[in-house]
Amino acid sequence: MSSLNYNHLRYFWAVAHEGNLTRTAERLGISQSAVSIQIKKLEQQIGHALFERRGTQLLLTEAGRIALDYADVIFASGEEMMGTLKERPAGRRLVLRVGSLATLSRNFQIAFLRPLLFRDDVEIVVRSGTPGELLQSLEAHRLDVVLVNSPTPRDAATAWIAHPIAEQPVSLVGHPDRIGKEASLKALLSREPLVLPTAGSSIRTGVDALLDRLEIRPRIAAEVDDMAMMRLLARADVGLAVVPPIVVQDELDSGLLMVADQFPQLSETFYAVTLSRRFPNPLLRELIADRDGGA
Repeated sequence: MSSLNYNHLRYFWAVAHEGNLTRTAERLGISQSAVSIQIKKLEQQIGHALFERRGTQLLLTEAGRIALDYADVIFASGEEMMGTLKERPAGRRLVLRVGSLATLSRNFQIAFLRPLLFRDDVEIVVRSGTPGELLQSLEAHRLDVVLVNSPTPRDAATAWIAHPIAEQPVSLVGHPDRIGKEASLKALLSREPLVLPTAGSSIRTGVDALLDRLEIRPRIAAEVDDMAMMRLLARADVGLAVVPPIVVQDELDSGLLMVADQFPQLSETFYAVTLSRRFPNPLLRELIADRDGGA
């Protein structure tokens, strides 16, 4: 195998960061065709396409994303070499790009990432957004994994793999003074204002069914689709919140909040959504291994 042509790699690196062939050529002061030729030569050498066109967009392929990670390290090392060398050169850091629903529990996210959080050789990039935005970024190889709390529909075009990585019971949580000592779940649901997930969520569907069976017309203080906001409302004693305990774990540990009761046969499953890839991120394997279906 011939040695890597770093001139070809630099042109690829420039286009990948710019995201546009024309702008890159203008910035470098050369023709667009010259840039294209350099990238094609690199693709021929490594045996993989690095970009794919989607309309007017130029998107990295899976191989392109991996090549960019290496190129970032290579050219960053070159800049360090040209510097004063006052600091000891660091080894290559591994990068994991994580997408997470903007409404997902921060405690859950930290628990999922904890095995990597204190490693000096790892950098974690976390981006939040809507399911559509995150899955689009996953498909474009801008993310390695997307964390969600509902299974992701799959089809022939986008065969997502949803790994169930944690399951949490759903509980009724609030300030100890509001809950009291001997009140039953039915009594609390009947008398206390509730902070509920918004209609259509899996938790809300189960709670509404239980309320209907118990013939309870609840006093709804708030309907929220953001677990962080539900946590704040529970802390503020607006009412009793219907949440998985992990959402308010710090408050439970400190005694500020307590679990009044657990909803029977109601839980929330958290998923790590990936795509089948030829070059999977080794960090992701570490996080998901032995957790599929785990609690």
